[in-house]
Amino acid sequence: MAKPVEDSIDTRITRDLMRPMLMTGWRFHVTAGILTLIALFGFAAWGYQIKEGMWVIGKNRPVMWALYITTFVFWLGISMAGTLISGILRNTGAEWRRPITRCAEAITVLALSVGGLFPIIHLGRPEVFYWLSPYPNTMQLWPNFRSPLLWDFMAINTYLVGSLIYLYLPMIPDIAIMRDRVEVPWRRRLYTILALGWRGTLLQWDRLERAVSMLAVMIIPVAAFVHTIVGWDFGMTLTPMWKSTMFGPYFVVGAIFSGIASLIVAMVIIRKMYHLEEYLRPIHFDHLGVLLATMCGIWLYFQFAENLTAWYGNTPEEMAVLWYKLKGPFAPLYWAMVFCCFIIPMPILAHRRTRTIGGTCFASILIVIGMWLERLSIVVPSLVRPRFPNAWGSYTPTWVEIAIVAGSFAGFILLYLIFSKVFPIISIWEMREGYHLERGGHAVESHLEIAKEPAR
Repeated sequence: MAKPVEDSIDTRITRDLMRPMLMTGWRFHVTAGILTLIALFGFAAWGYQIKEGMWVIGKNRPVMWALYITTFVFWLGISMAGTLISGILRNTGAEWRRPITRCAEAITVLALSVGGLFPIIHLGRPEVFYWLSPYPNTMQLWPNFRSPLLWDFMAINTYLVGSLIYLYLPMIPDIAIMRDRVEVPWRRRLYTILALGWRGTLLQWDRLERAVSMLAVMIIPVAAFVHTIVGWDFGMTLTPMWKSTMFGPYFVVGAIFSGIASLIVAMVIIRKMYHLEEYLRPIHFDHLGVLLATMCGIWLYFQFAENLTAWYGNTPEEMAVLWYKLKGPFAPLYWAMVFCCFIIPMPILAHRRTRTIGGTCFASILIVIGMWLERLSIVVPSLVRPRFPNAWGSYTPTWVEIAIVAGSFAGFILLYLIFSKVFPIISIWEMREGYHLERGGHAVESHLEIAKEPAR
């Protein structure tokens, strides 16, 4: 007797979404090898910095923050992808989110993990990183609660733990599916441990959905708070063009902007590399393109307001920074940022005909580049032109800084690639649940189908 149509479709979804984990070839090994070499070179440069001291990098008075803090803020902005897409869209019940939630949640955890290293790299003496902790049992008996580094330590760790739990909980049903299907011994042992005894009972499903729903609500204000604190790292100082009440929301908007762009780029690569065209469809890129165009306009508003306030105030110290950015030595990078973040992508994203997969990918790549330049335009010009002209200086990055930053990008891509080989990059159970809901069924039907599937 033939199986019901639902059984065959459910099985095909499971097989299709497990296929990327089994796909290996020379392209994968070459890509992973190149990324590993770049990441190792970055770690070697960090070791050289620790051995020789901070003089080997381009930072000097008055530029005490440079590429490290620029990249730290950039990675924290990228981490907003998972919170926005998964958290907000889960709460609003948007069905089109199903194929992209895990892609976004993985970006959040990995971007936080990579970005969180930069305050430690920036310290110069990583062996005393525990001094950033406010807890007495870490031997820091007198934590300075006025220090932005302490704020960052508490906020990032809270965000990382919450995001990791938020990524892990919805993965448990998929991990159980893999536990029952894979034949490789080490994989089966790993999935058995991570599945936590999941058997797919209705009670387990009920508790899981309650927990995920609660976390989806909680993680959004946590993420907004983290990016606000990063903005306060700058806004609480007396440095020209930093002391501003708008830096908190400005950084939140920038984080959402760069997070959506990075998610689109990741989805295009995953779609092409793993042949997931049936699941990552043009409609997903169209919806994300609309969100990206909206954030593009909001970002321009904040950028204009920041510069207009400095220009209208016409104070000498802020005008020195403003002209340094707009028509001074930093002008090529600043206007490249404007072109990458608004002038080129906005016309592409504003029209449905150009808001295709290729169009949104091209615009997103430009935005990711532009947002890194935007962080650089915040950090460097204000430090090169401090309040007193007799303290003005210059800044040129060295190979050590560049190697460490490049290593962070290679490390992030490598970790994301490894994640997609160990776990399904698209949620199996959510796609199967969405299939039943589209056909007038109930989510329970999909849950029961997963529970009664035999081990293979």
